[in-house]
Parts: sequence; structure tokens; C-alpha cells
Amino acid sequence: MKNRQIVPTGREIELDATQQIVTKTDLSGRITYANRAFMQISDYAEPDLLGVQHNIVRHPEMPRGVYHLMWETLQGGREFFGFVKNLTANGDHYWVFANVTPDREPGGKVVGFFSVRRRPAAAGVKAMQALYAEMLAAERKAGPARAIEASRALLAARLAGTDYERHVLALQLG
Repeated sequence: MKNRQIVPTGREIELDATQQIVTKTDLSGRITYANRAFMQISDYAEPDLLGVQHNIVRHPEMPRGVYHLMWETLQGGREFFGFVKNLTANGDHYWVFANVTPDREPGGKVVGFFSVRRRPAAAGVKAMQALYAEMLAAERKAGPARAIEASRALLAARLAGTDYERHVLALQLG
């Protein structure tokens, strides 16, 4: 299923405090498993998700630099933590605190990725919304060829010596 053009409504859906969204993807990011919580909040049925790129829920207000960082982290064999704004099938959005980990076969070969998302800390969302808006502005100003580089440079400057993981964990855990 090709991601159709979805127009964001501006309406936010909040996750329940106990709710966990779980998906599994193959190495290229195609969904191989989605729990009911993911299907419910994203407003997609299972047949519309399986085999489809996970970016089907990517919100246009998420900077490319964050996804670049995520893939760089995962390809390095490490887990990724981050605040992510996702888009539902009907244009609503929801924020999550995501933990994405490599899925390994016995012997260590990475065969895909697990993602567990939970309700994010409100203060973290507020902080990341502002940072992500700056990153998006840097991406637009730099143009497509240099967008990721500009976004990552701005992120590094704003984090002033700490790394993204430490920053987002501090925001989430308080």
C-alpha cells in the first residue's frame, strides 16, 4: 500500500498511560508485526500495515535528521530512544516515546527491529516540538541535498555536548 497524501488535522490523540505500541519490521523497515494498540491508534487495519514501510505513520513535522540518527544508531547495532510524532490514517497525530532495538537471531545476526512506544512525558514533547521545528527550518533552508547535514548540525549545537539519547532519556524520566 503506497502512503497516500494525508493532510494533518492538528488534532492530537494521547496514549493511555499503560498503553504500549509494539511493531516489528524487517531490515528495510517493512512492518512484519503490529499489535492491536498500534492498529487502533494509527487507524490502520492489519492488512494495510503488514509488508508496508513503517514510515506510513511518519508525520511531516518530524525532521529527517532524527530518522537519520535513528538509522545510524540501529545500523551500529545499538538501540534508539526518541520522541516521535506520528500521523494517523485520518490525519490526526500522536506523540510517543520510542525504544527501537535490533532483533537478533541466535548468533547475533540482526534480522529486523522491534519498536516499543509509550506515552511520552509532556515536558519532553514540549521541548522536542521546539527543537524539531528548528531542525525542520534548518532542513528547508539547506535544501534537500544538505537537509540532513544541516538538521544534525543544529541538533548537535542545541544539545551542547550531550548526546540525543541522554537528552531524551532525561526528558522522559524527569
